[in-house]
Amino acid sequence: MFKFITAIFLFSLLTMPFSHAKTIHKERSLYRNILVEDTGDLRCLKFNVKSTKTQQSCYLKSKPQQLVFNYTKLLMASLLLNPEPKRILIVGLGGGTISNTLAQLYPQSKIDNVEIDPAVIKVARDYFGFFENDNVKTYTQDGRIFIKRALLKKQNYDWIILDAFNGDYIPEHLLTEEFLQEAKALLSANGILSSNTFSLSKLYAHESATYKAVFGDFYQVNNQVNSNRIILVSKKGFTGNHIEATNIKVLDDKLSLYGVDIKLLYRNIVNTKSKQNWPENTRVLTDQFSPANLLNIE
Repeated sequence: MFKFITAIFLFSLLTMPFSHAKTIHKERSLYRNILVEDTGDLRCLKFNVKSTKTQQSCYLKSKPQQLVFNYTKLLMASLLLNPEPKRILIVGLGGGTISNTLAQLYPQSKIDNVEIDPAVIKVARDYFGFFENDNVKTYTQDGRIFIKRALLKKQNYDWIILDAFNGDYIPEHLLTEEFLQEAKALLSANGILSSNTFSLSKLYAHESATYKAVFGDFYQVNNQVNSNRIILVSKKGFTGNHIEATNIKVLDDKLSLYGVDIKLLYRNIVNTKSKQNWPENTRVLTDQFSPANLLNIE
């Protein structure tokens, strides 16, 4: 009952008209217009671009541990497949919510955050409690360049999280087969990669076909209410059931503090081997064919 009431409360805050929000910070960075708005207890980072004003990160000032966005909760389904990541790479910082949560869950793990916009990093630090320490580092760089350089340094990660948005959609060069091959090469032997995307995007079939071309069949977990989709892929590929029942119990104890219902996520996770919902002949996205600007989310 408490989780149900909390969900209604968060939904009502997130759907309040903009007229109720108070802008506490505004700036034009090299890449976008950045806004920080307060609506009662809710603080949100927004990118104001030509087509829309989009929420990139939100948190409750009175409960900073509580995950607000559905996609951040869906993302935790990744831990069903790799419950003890030691090295984590997050591409796209936003307000730093994901980094903060994972640093609290796994204080001994190394977390590298990559964000192209230095203004976003400063806003995350100043307004969203984003913290860094000996194990949590931040790099001001394009995500693809960072991955290329990390490969040259022979680095690897147990968990790569792709969460980069330019305000309209995922940057085109982070959607292609060539990029995903680079990201796959950066994974450790048992590493997984999670991508935050959408189930109602016109790019849905192209993205799905591209991930399958690089990684084989994959898991995905959706929230149909707001079209969030998390794609979960593995260095080795998923040929059977890779979710252990013991992981669910351990994670349930950990994640309930953050408002995450891991049992619900487990029930909603689907492997494309048994349920593929895009045409077999769908064209794969490449560096020569990546029309994200034309096939944008509706």
